[in-house]
Amino acid sequence: MPGKKNSPLKDPELYEELRDDGASKQKAARISNAAAREGRGAIGRKGGKAGDYEDWTVAQLRKRAKEIGLKGYSSQKKSELIHSLRNS
Repeated sequence: MPGKKNSPLKDPELYEELRDDGASKQKAARISNAAAREGRGAIGRKGGKAGDYEDWTVAQLRKRAKEIGLKGYSSQKKSELIHSLRNS
């Protein structure tokens, strides 16, 4: 993505840092664009509102997976769903 003309990335440097740390392309793009739009400090203060996925039911986890467009979630166990959601 970085380096392309008319790239949708607003903060390519942050994108590359996140990718180097192991974030998926989608997650890195989402975070870097939000940071460019709202400022890096504001993004860091956002977390902690949804609660731990471990406290969610499997039905709630599957609903969330569907909302964000994950594939193959219907056959996953709870621990696999949590891993998929955290790494999407």
